[in-house]
Amino acid sequence: MRRLFLSAMAFAPLLLAGCASAPNDPTLTLQTSKTPAQYADCVVPKLQGDAMHPTVSQTQRSYRIVVPSKISADNVVEAYKAGNGGKVFIYERHLLASNLLPSSFGRAAQDCI
Repeated sequence: MRRLFLSAMAFAPLLLAGCASAPNDPTLTLQTSKTPAQYADCVVPKLQGDAMHPTVSQTQRSYRIVVPSKISADNVVEAYKAGNGGKVFIYERHLLASNLLPSSFGRAAQDCI
């Protein structure tokens, strides 16, 4: 019984590793020459084409695109108005095993830069 407990305790940090990243820190920050509206007009169809269901909200200076996830925190792209275009913040949450390959969410977000 003790051996089972010790092995479970050794494995638990691996399961929680995906949750250990700070939820408020962007996975990636990019600069674009596009305005937030132009960026959103590019990325939303790409996400929809990959069978994702993005929800878009906007303010005067920004667009927020949220893609819900059934198994982890939602993936979010925020595009803000900047001096010569926009600044894009990507918040992508991965499962531990899926960190090795780029996701369709990340590719769509970066393709529109």
